[in-house]
Amino acid sequence: MAGYLLLEGGAEFGGRMADADRRALALAGGLDAPISIIPAAAAPDHNHERAGRNGVRWFSSLGARQVAALPLIDRASANSAEVAEALRRSRLIYLLGGFTHYLGQTLAGSASWQAINDAYQAGAVVAGSSAGAMVLCAHYYDPAGGQVIAGLGLVPNACVLPHHNTFGKSWAARLRSLLPDSVLLGIDERTGMLDDAPGDAWRVYGQGAVTLYRGDQVQSYQPGATFRISEA
Repeated sequence: MAGYLLLEGGAEFGGRMADADRRALALAGGLDAPISIIPAAAAPDHNHERAGRNGVRWFSSLGARQVAALPLIDRASANSAEVAEALRRSRLIYLLGGFTHYLGQTLAGSASWQAINDAYQAGAVVAGSSAGAMVLCAHYYDPAGGQVIAGLGLVPNACVLPHHNTFGKSWAARLRSLLPDSVLLGIDERTGMLDDAPGDAWRVYGQGAVTLYRGDQVQSYQPGATFRISEA
């Protein structure tokens, strides 16, 4: 049975993000569940070690007892058998934010991505914030290149607009034109959406809203609200 997906809008590791992350920990099996942090998106500006430590510190502060930042920072390490095996054993896998296209290209087709899929199919929680959430969908927007790129596909027919309450909403018009048949998921900072609601629905956690752009319709959902991506 497949596990759960958690998409977060950015500004993670603080405040109301604890709502989503505590729920993810519970779904992963509790405070003794093995957690793996993937810092690859922060590698291009050499920020991966600090970002990884922040992730470990955050989940430890929530009571997690087995949390590690994996040395997954480039294509070579993404194909490391040791890294892949650590991911396969994980019950919660968290992709940090940073450089979206770099993260997507690092993981696509790699041994680590296969291991993440294996863990997910075995019931693990796969989570991502900002760039980490973006690459998990069918498509992601690369602002540096101004183009839409095929994502890793765990969330079909969807594209995340992170940091929606600050700058992400400014991408909406362009992406509605580029992806007219997809659902755009505008996720505010310090806000997450987790597919733990009945009937394959998603629930909003945190302090902000999730805004769905579907065709010519725009609908916002506040914390505690549930919705389906696929509904008309």
